[in-house]
Amino acid sequence: MEQHLVRLIECPRDAMQGWKTFIPTQSKIDYLNTLLQVGFDTIDFGSFVSPKAIPQMADTSEVLAGLNKPGNTRLLAIIANLRGAMDACSFAAIDFLGFPFSVSETFQHRNTNSSMAASFDLLKEIQALCKASGKKLVVYISMGFGNPYGDAYSEPIVRGWIGRIVELGIDIISLADTVGLATPPMVHSITSFVIRSFPEVETGVHLHATAFGWQEKLQSALDAGCRRIDGALKGIGGCPMANDELVGNLDTELIIPFLQQQHLLPRLNQQALQEASGMAASIFQPHNNRL
Repeated sequence: MEQHLVRLIECPRDAMQGWKTFIPTQSKIDYLNTLLQVGFDTIDFGSFVSPKAIPQMADTSEVLAGLNKPGNTRLLAIIANLRGAMDACSFAAIDFLGFPFSVSETFQHRNTNSSMAASFDLLKEIQALCKASGKKLVVYISMGFGNPYGDAYSEPIVRGWIGRIVELGIDIISLADTVGLATPPMVHSITSFVIRSFPEVETGVHLHATAFGWQEKLQSALDAGCRRIDGALKGIGGCPMANDELVGNLDTELIIPFLQQQHLLPRLNQQALQEASGMAASIFQPHNNRL
């Protein structure tokens, strides 16, 4: 059976958005331009959201203007409402819009100030806008493996919402373990269901994990057939709107050799990767994240 290569999505936006100390715009530009040389499939670089809600992302348009985009790496921007989608669609350099749709009513309100029902209706509008603008919409299933708020959760609930989203013509779904609650069996079960049920959909995972147990979660996704993986250098990240102790992203520097050992990753520019790693270590110094 042919082994399909993994699309590795680097998510510096997720790493930056909850960082309390504002990262200078030029530092973001320099970091992202280095990441663009590595050879990632896609870079989740910024978001068009309220600067009051996420101050770190207030300069996304300025950052975008400074990027030197190579032809083989695409750019993804997160949006949370129609205004943000319109802003993102106005930039030719952006390939993907990412929308967080939560299967937790509490978190949907926290994250987008909207109900699940209203957010689903909004998805219809954003999907139409993306089609008219030549963009692709990526829907992240936030709290896809459970939530800490006591909202109703089950795999059938997740499956039901994904089915409705796919009916809108959306063909990229990323299952997000927003606060790190997923177990390897859960990752395998839900991911394999989506892949089996909707073969036309590109199914990804956006997993959060501590330094322990990330391999099992990632391997469960791979075993289920997932070939779209999100990560962030240094494992920084987590949604600040969760108002909980953040569990970081999967560390890209751990993901890469893990995938390379299984011959699942295209060749990357190791020199650029090392340079980006050094920049990340400087940008995300713990003492720079004090209130």
